[in-house]
Amino acid sequence: MIDSTLKFLAVTALFALGACSGSDTNDVADSGLPDSAGWQLASGKLPTKAEFTALAASCQDRGGAFEPCLTELGLKRAP
Repeated sequence: MIDSTLKFLAVTALFALGACSGSDTNDVADSGLPDSAGWQLASGKLPTKAEFTALAASCQDRGGAFEPCLTELGLKRAP
């Protein structure tokens, strides 16, 4: 009885983990936002995907061109 219960719980846990795993696709590319490659923060560090996505989404909400908006929000083109 305990052995079959443990097997059931193990299989259920594996299915739950499989359902919760994230995809390997790029969320920025799927959303139509520009790629973070070539951009850096004012400090010279590269923005994380989450930082760049948030800034790009903010620019998308504002409307207009992305480059001037990203520059206004503190990003600059990497040399």
